[in-house]
Amino acid sequence: MSKTVTKTQLLVEGALMIALATILSYIKLFSLPYGGAITLEMIPLVLMAYRNGTKWGVFTAFVHSVLQLIIGFSNVMYCPTLLTQIGCILLDYILAFSVLGLAKFFADLFGEKKVLGVALGAAIVCLIRFACSFLSGVLIWGEYMPDTFTNVWWYSFVYNGSYMIPNAIITAVIAAVLYKAVPKFFHAK
Repeated sequence: MSKTVTKTQLLVEGALMIALATILSYIKLFSLPYGGAITLEMIPLVLMAYRNGTKWGVFTAFVHSVLQLIIGFSNVMYCPTLLTQIGCILLDYILAFSVLGLAKFFADLFGEKKVLGVALGAAIVCLIRFACSFLSGVLIWGEYMPDTFTNVWWYSFVYNGSYMIPNAIITAVIAAVLYKAVPKFFHAK
């Protein structure tokens, strides 16, 4: 990150990415009955990480997670115990979104800002988010499993995979296309 970027500029950019992610969370390409949807919401959070590093990426994604928690807090009330409510808060909101800020960390493992690294970094953090949703489905939401399923692990995989895997693919592809089209965008000024 260049020394000419001030903390104020980073905060403003983070706020814009959070606002964009929030708006995109309401544009659902596909939605499931018990929560979960295919959206473009993760893209601004991943881009913030690529542009400004892991610290600012995680901070921005964490703030977005708190905002999503506030917006969707009624979902937490479906949890029957305090322990499941805490699990829901962590797995469905705080951890699930905060991990998106690690995109640059994982991308750097594959080389400095190359297209493959950008795509894989985005895919990895999205798959970690899927893991959070999967565990939440097993540990908290399994009681909503329909009778057509007999195994809560399989049900959670199918249910959460039906929207999280497409989200991971879409996010990785768009991040790679943006990097290829405008590589300067991936470097804060």
